[in-house]
Amino acid sequence: MKAAEVKKFRDDEIAAEAARLRRKLFELRAQTVTEKVKDHSQFRKNRKDLARVLTERSARRKKATK
Repeated sequence: MKAAEVKKFRDDEIAAEAARLRRKLFELRAQTVTEKVKDHSQFRKNRKDLARVLTERSARRKKATK
């Protein structure tokens, strides 16, 4: 997911995407305990996507308060 894609999201879509990515990270961590993870690069990709989403949410909130 690119930053330009995240900027196109509405506020409610950003919240939903953040929740989805957090859930996915939790599932990946649980999967490491219970079974083998097939693709370890998913951890990094999901963390970076979550950071992009949270950064955009923070920027919008900051812009709204001004």
